[in-house]
Amino acid sequence: MSRPSWIVRESDVPGYSPANHSGTLNRRLISPETVGSNHLEVLVGTIEKGEGALPHAHPGIEQVCYLLEGTAVVEVEGERGHMEPGDCCFFPADKQHVFTVTSDTPARLLVIYSPPYEENPERVIR
Repeated sequence: MSRPSWIVRESDVPGYSPANHSGTLNRRLISPETVGSNHLEVLVGTIEKGEGALPHAHPGIEQVCYLLEGTAVVEVEGERGHMEPGDCCFFPADKQHVFTVTSDTPARLLVIYSPPYEENPERVIR
């Protein structure tokens, strides 16, 4: 049986290192390019210990991170929190945020943007 075009296999998606991040490899699973989505984007990311997203914000874009493996410290507008596997965080549009892995092993997470971020430089404030 062939796979429908709306099912995306992680291993079929090329990885990339996002701007304003260190030690990060993302794979864009659901996007305008992969499935034709208009209102959201879903990525899976792997981030090394002590690495992650530097302070930034996304104008008009909401972001959700669901931690699959590892631990991390997240910060939104100066308020910090600790994440463990199974935790989910929300970064409101236009709010500066930071994500840093604290576990000895790499963290794996799902990242959801609405609307799609698409790594567009006009959609980030550093």
